[in-house]
Amino acid sequence: MPTVAASDPRATLRGGLPDRYLTPDDIADMFGVPLETVYQWRRKRTGPPGFRIGKHLRYDPADVRAYVIQRKSVGQGAA
Repeated sequence: MPTVAASDPRATLRGGLPDRYLTPDDIADMFGVPLETVYQWRRKRTGPPGFRIGKHLRYDPADVRAYVIQRKSVGQGAA
């Protein structure tokens, strides 16, 4: 089972912080959206905050977790 958790970005968010920054592909897999949606979120500043390392876009898992918690609390307030 540990190999499944290591290959599933959603499992890393549930089980604790991974020891690496997440890629746009990880974010798309995590949220079940097309990769282009992740880039649109970035352009519109509506998705989880990312940062650049050279030409590479990365996401801090702690920031992604905070984004999800914030979105869930907004959703509960509207219901």
